[in-house]
Amino acid sequence: MSTKNVIVALDIGTTKVCTLIAHKTSKSIEILGVGSHPSNGLKKGSVVNIEKTVESIRNSIEEAKLMAGIEELESASIGIAGNHIYCFNSSGVVPVKNKEINQSDVDRVIEAAKAVLIPSDREILHVIPQEFKVDNTVGIKNPIGMCGSRLEVNVHIVTGKTPLIQNLIKCVEQAGLIANSIILQPIASSRSVLTTEEKELGVVLIDIGGGTTDVAVWKDGSLIHSQIIPLGGNHFTNDLAVALKIPHNEAERIKLAHGTVLNQTQLNETYLTVQGLSGTRPREVSMGYIAEVLGSRAEEMFNVVREMILEKNLQAEITGGFVLTGGGALIRHLPEMAEYILEKPVKVGYPTAFGGMTSAMQHPKFSTVLGLLQESNKFSEASTRDEKIQDESDMFDKLGKSLKNVFKEIF
Repeated sequence: MSTKNVIVALDIGTTKVCTLIAHKTSKSIEILGVGSHPSNGLKKGSVVNIEKTVESIRNSIEEAKLMAGIEELESASIGIAGNHIYCFNSSGVVPVKNKEINQSDVDRVIEAAKAVLIPSDREILHVIPQEFKVDNTVGIKNPIGMCGSRLEVNVHIVTGKTPLIQNLIKCVEQAGLIANSIILQPIASSRSVLTTEEKELGVVLIDIGGGTTDVAVWKDGSLIHSQIIPLGGNHFTNDLAVALKIPHNEAERIKLAHGTVLNQTQLNETYLTVQGLSGTRPREVSMGYIAEVLGSRAEEMFNVVREMILEKNLQAEITGGFVLTGGGALIRHLPEMAEYILEKPVKVGYPTAFGGMTSAMQHPKFSTVLGLLQESNKFSEASTRDEKIQDESDMFDKLGKSLKNVFKEIF
């Protein structure tokens, strides 16, 4: 199989590294291979040990290549998160040169919106147009072809710390791939989980990962705010491990199999046998106490989200409520607690099926990597179009030079 038609998505998370390999056709993409491996070199979304991160990435890639039956891969789309990510809104305005707006006018106004002062140790990852304004007409999604004299744009800008971005790229390159695009994880998760109608209506995606919780606020089909909260599923597990004095893997097992965030009366009368630290005997622990520990952390997390919504004055924009996704979203009664604190409808979001997805992959923990694959396909299509335009431009240049030579010889 030609690697030209193969696209790769790489989700490098705090708890796992997941690789998806797919084959793209003119109409769709089909998943060929999946690889998932525990992540050992990251903390809160940032690389803290390059050697261990490279090993985790390489193992994940090899597993996916084995399933797909592909020996060589060239590049991949990479997801990024971490509390070094900072996002803000900006705007730009330019005069329209020929009265009718074309692509060059759109490019110029986006460049004008990007012209903001950011610290020297940061770089821009995304500039996402929210809406365009042509003269006095607002709410325009695509202004190309419209007539006017003044073009304005509102954009959402995503920045990250350059050294931490470079560390991630370095790990991917040492594992044998080129990072052809870096995509903010909540944008990818939104792509696979949210419907167009939800994005238009106004919705908040809360992607609960291992080390961070990624938040994306959508309204009128545009991303209006995004934020990375340094709280995730590992914090729930660590709280249990400390409170019950048990190993981390035992705490993770209890969280997944028996965890709940609502302490109900009958739970205080139910006991669970837990395996303590090495050399200690198993003992009985009240389910109510487990719910109390997990519930305290969940309450903290949703209060942070609530404060963020109030601080940015976004309450009126969230007509469609909240959607929880990510591996940490399946703790029992999490939506009910979120609904109580956030005072809006809350549901768990699952990835939309496409391209031969198995039922096992329709799980919130795969939301980010599936979204990355779809974004990677979009990037691949854009690159193909650019190459085609460049080829056509080169062809016309060569034709022009040939004609000049002919005229020189004749005259």
